Amino acid sequence: MTEKPDFSAWSCPLPLRSFDQIVMAHGGGGQLSAELVEHLFLPAFGSGAESELLDAADVELPAGSRLVFSTDSYVVRPLFFPGGNIGDLAINGTINDVAMRGAVPLAISAGFILEEGLEMGVLGLVAESMGQASTVAGCPVVTGDTKVVERGKADGLYINTAGVGAIPAGVDIRPSRAQPGDAILVSGTVGDHGVAVMSQREGLEFGTEIRTDSAPLAGLVAAMLAVSREIHVLRDPTRGGVAASLCEIAAAGKVGIEYDETAIPVLDEVAGACSFLGLDPMHIANEGKLVAFVAADHADSVLDAMHEHPLGARAVRIGTVVDAHPGVVAARTRLGATRVVDLPLGEQLPRIC
Repeated sequence: MTEKPDFSAWSCPLPLRSFDQIVMAHGGGGQLSAELVEHLFLPAFGSGAESELLDAADVELPAGSRLVFSTDSYVVRPLFFPGGNIGDLAINGTINDVAMRGAVPLAISAGFILEEGLEMGVLGLVAESMGQASTVAGCPVVTGDTKVVERGKADGLYINTAGVGAIPAGVDIRPSRAQPGDAILVSGTVGDHGVAVMSQREGLEFGTEIRTDSAPLAGLVAAMLAVSREIHVLRDPTRGGVAASLCEIAAAGKVGIEYDETAIPVLDEVAGACSFLGLDPMHIANEGKLVAFVAADHADSVLDAMHEHPLGARAVRIGTVVDAHPGVVAARTRLGATRVVDLPLGEQLPRIC
């Protein structure tokens, strides 16, 4: 390819026209990420632009069964952090993307980009943690690839994964199914993972160790679906946190969303760290939590099922889908006022997944 794309022909050239090169915010899951996908990747890939933009694609097989296929890349720095490392994070994150379509994860592929000079012992620990995580989740790593780049080109190790899963009959989970009246549930405390990685990276201490919440959510999703098929939307709020997930769902479903800031569960130590650093836990990535949109008359039974599962023991209802202000997320503050929640340009803490 010798010619550069004609930026002036794009339907919404700004702010992309302002960037002749990729910046960190293009990978942050916010507005710049969305515009990069919408105006560069989708036109380049053709027919893919007709699909809903989800973390995992729903592929219908000839026999009528439905398959979910997802891919992701992990560039977290540092490689090891309290409660986990890049290896189990890659497995759990891939399983969660598949599970958010209501699918049963079946298999994972893993591609490794290794930097020359990486200690073999470090790679061994990462690989072992991946094997252990896949065993716990019941989803094996079945194929992979390895490449090596020159010293100083990869921060030690990057991992790319792909996951496949099967969608049970009667399950249809996607943002466009969000409906006014739906209850919005969160499976537990928010912001744990991002703060855990950031504290390790920057050498910060907050009087107690903050650990990642990285965990496979397929079992929790199965428990929820066992009591109700009226789960309309699921999302694991990784980059951009719960706030970004709500903004994306509101836009995709063309619905309004209202939530109560006082209902958001946050660990005291995470809240303290965020207060000290001027961060908002609602915008910080999680790797073991989910957001669920459930039909109002099924919300209590789903919430009860979540409480029975270890990964949903602290699940709460935080808000409601409304007819008003479609595409807009509004938060009721601790002072009783209402504010609009915007999709951030990038992420507060880059390189945390």
